[in-house]
Amino acid sequence: MSDSAERTRNPEKVDPARVLALCSGASFMAFLDLSIISIAFPDILDDFPGTSLNTMTWILSGYSVMLAAVLTLAGRIADSVGRRTVFLWSLAAFTASSLVCALAPSVGWLVAARFVQGGAAGGMIPAALGLILSTTPRERIARAVGTWSAVAGFSAVFGPAAGGLLLRAFGWRSVFYVNLPLCGAMLIAAVVMLPRQLRGTGDRLPDAVGSVALALGIAGVVSALTEGDAWGWGDVRTIGLGGAGIALVVGAVLRSRTHRAPALETTVWRSPVFRTANVGLGLLNMTMYAWMLAAPLFAADIWHWSVLETAGALSVGAVSSMVGSLAAGRLTRPAAQVKVTVLGALSFAGSNAIWASSLFGSTPNFWGAWLPAAILGGGGLGLAITCLSTMAAGTVPPLKFAGGLGMTLTVRQVGGAIGVAGFASITASSADPGSVSSFHHVYVAAMIVNIVGALVICTMLRTLRTPRPSGTDAAPVADGAAPVS
Repeated sequence: MSDSAERTRNPEKVDPARVLALCSGASFMAFLDLSIISIAFPDILDDFPGTSLNTMTWILSGYSVMLAAVLTLAGRIADSVGRRTVFLWSLAAFTASSLVCALAPSVGWLVAARFVQGGAAGGMIPAALGLILSTTPRERIARAVGTWSAVAGFSAVFGPAAGGLLLRAFGWRSVFYVNLPLCGAMLIAAVVMLPRQLRGTGDRLPDAVGSVALALGIAGVVSALTEGDAWGWGDVRTIGLGGAGIALVVGAVLRSRTHRAPALETTVWRSPVFRTANVGLGLLNMTMYAWMLAAPLFAADIWHWSVLETAGALSVGAVSSMVGSLAAGRLTRPAAQVKVTVLGALSFAGSNAIWASSLFGSTPNFWGAWLPAAILGGGGLGLAITCLSTMAAGTVPPLKFAGGLGMTLTVRQVGGAIGVAGFASITASSADPGSVSSFHHVYVAAMIVNIVGALVICTMLRTLRTPRPSGTDAAPVADGAAPVS
């Protein structure tokens, strides 16, 4: 179904700019809570003495596991019952679970609430992005995705900085209390502002068996990747969780290919552009998450910077990423988007080459090393991720926006989990773990992955030049979404 047909079904007048601001703000909060808590671990341990580090890691891991597990399923449900409905309920659940986190009387309560909070975030993000895409005129979608990407990307680096300030002033519980007024205001705005008539397809809800298998499978894979270094990659828990997770995902995919109401919208994968864009996003997120973990640790452990010094330095990459995202959002021609994506991936590779060089030694070197590397890497990521996200969105039919982009976000989360696991494994296997050379090994590996990503993305130029066979379900990127049969 075309955009015009979609708007005929949903004639209520909306302001795309307001929807973009609201949904970007909600996504910002969801991604922010993925990173803001990491800096609070020492304070939480002080409040709950005797808590094992393994248990503590689930305060962070539980959120990321549930986020990854729910994204695809929530997108499918949003397309069926309505993105507004899923967005409102998810935002309400996110607000309520934030309150439970803030009041948690024990670590057990905190971990459980973080699982719920991660699941709520997993429902909120694809519904929010689906709302943005379905209310934005086709010619402005690239710019809208650029804005959304810039806001979401900034949250990853803003989190530790905001967390540090809140911790110093009010303690670790303030990290969750701050969500309440912000999310409460967004919830009220969403009830008033979001179009009531922008409803779902009315299709049956996704297959329950396939949905449970998909969610548990993704959760198993991400859990194994997250805990593999701590448990040991040969440990029965790591192998069992990872193997069972892969089997469940494969089973869900096979079941979705023939089910009348599939848990996974497999038809969008027929587009070679969608497939390649997702591979590129997965590879970029691998290196981005490894960088996000390595950079603050390097600053704190090697250069002995304070929390606020580290936060200030990290903001350079965040601002550069925002600028890159906004610039990429102005591009509309697919060929130009591919070329800029390759440029962005190679820029991030160049940034990692600087990090792996002697410029990053034991002596702090902000102006000669950190600043150029952060500008190059942040800007490159902003360009590449925004262009790839826009191209992926351009291949998804309007009525499948949330489901299709939920899968893209899941791919990104799984890529991020692989990146974190890779960082831990490379540093642990170094001759001197935690040394300058162990960090250099991580950056060399990231540089190689970025170059491979650039080569993969280059193949899209050939895809764009190849005429589309008549009757195919693959979507033409330049003309927008694929037709819905």
